[in-house]
Amino acid sequence: MVMNPPVELHIEELVLHGFTGHDAYRVGGAVEQQISQLLQERGLPSSFSHGAHIDHLHGGSFTMQQGMKDASVGTRIAQSVYKGLAK
Repeated sequence: MVMNPPVELHIEELVLHGFTGHDAYRVGGAVEQQISQLLQERGLPSSFSHGAHIDHLHGGSFTMQQGMKDASVGTRIAQSVYKGLAK
């Protein structure tokens, strides 16, 4: 098993359009959990080999299906953010 070095990721603000109240907090928690898992499994993109600071990252958009669970939405958002980090 390859051990990835520790990573500190600070997301100051996560803007979720179309979510309110508790939904936004549950989705935000799911994003946090999934982005942590992606970083543990895949590590940082090579562009971060010497550290990086990103002021703004647009994670893209996707179409949600009616009744989509918070964890699924969080996974989709985290995957978009991770993909944005690799650019």
